[in-house]
Amino acid sequence: MVNEKKHITYADAGVDVDEGARAVDAIKAAVAATNRSEVIGGLGGFGSLFSAAALKDMEDPVLVSGTDGVGTKLAIAQLLDKHDTVGEDLVAMCVDDIVVAGAEPLFFLDYVAIGKLRAEHVAQIVEGIANGCAKSGCALVGGEMAEHPGVMAPDDYDLAGFVVGVADRPKMIGAHLVQEGDVILGLPSSGIHSNGYSLVRKVAIEGKTVEELREPLEELGGQSLGDAVLEPTTIYAGALIRALKAGAPIHAMAHITGGGITENLNRCLPDTIDAVVDRHAADAASPDGFGEGPAWNVPPVITYMIREAGLTPDEAYKTFNMGVGMSVLCAPADVARVQALLAAEGLESFVMGECVAGEGKVVYR
Repeated sequence: MVNEKKHITYADAGVDVDEGARAVDAIKAAVAATNRSEVIGGLGGFGSLFSAAALKDMEDPVLVSGTDGVGTKLAIAQLLDKHDTVGEDLVAMCVDDIVVAGAEPLFFLDYVAIGKLRAEHVAQIVEGIANGCAKSGCALVGGEMAEHPGVMAPDDYDLAGFVVGVADRPKMIGAHLVQEGDVILGLPSSGIHSNGYSLVRKVAIEGKTVEELREPLEELGGQSLGDAVLEPTTIYAGALIRALKAGAPIHAMAHITGGGITENLNRCLPDTIDAVVDRHAADAASPDGFGEGPAWNVPPVITYMIREAGLTPDEAYKTFNMGVGMSVLCAPADVARVQALLAAEGLESFVMGECVAGEGKVVYR
């Protein structure tokens, strides 16, 4: 009996090279729209080229890099077949981590792992990434789309991002500048952002139909639960860099991500300073002479999740951002100027506390 060899193509094995090429064609315009003057060439090379000539104007340029993902928020996007916002979440989680050092995001790369490549889905994801890059002022210079048949379900995908920025060492901000008496400003979050979603899915998503998730809810201001939990993460980096370049005398910043205010605000404190957080500090105009600002508002979707999960205040402040996506620290005499420069860039702010002598911890009034 003669053994006949089988003819099995890459497509038969589950990888569609032609669909990958269509996906690349679909994202070229979105990627090109993020270009900075330092970008050399475009998509298609084995490596991305970015000129470092601008760094020569700095006294001591320091490259600052970061990498992150979106986490289990992606599972909700996949359930609702809504893929146009998670790319912004990906960029936000990366660029807002490096901006706390005063670093300007320069360029961004993404990694998309997907069970079955569909050009229209990838185009939506990457267009979201491009939107996020445009908001933060960095260029989307490249990435990777990897099809994983047999490893991931056809509709599953995961995202990872990588950003490189630059800061001039003498102008870098951080814990070394924080002093006793500094005021802590909060920048409002758009909602849950991209942390706490394993709990969100367990208490509010699992067991509900897609139709139920798309039904408007009065307690969410008329938003559906699906739209509320997929609200894209606010991107602060671009506006913060512009405010710093305009002379905002900021001492330090903290990106409020996983671990909430409790586990993030302390990361910008020296060992001799505590952050005393008062949720009602900005309810009245200038109660402590710090300046005026809107009250601290916890987004309805976060209040909803706290209630559904039965969280205590201590648990809530270690799980969700509680309406604060970024904290900014500055001297009391500089609060009005910092708030004005932030407002000029579209960032409203409110007083959320102050720095006192301590041990590098976050405490609550």
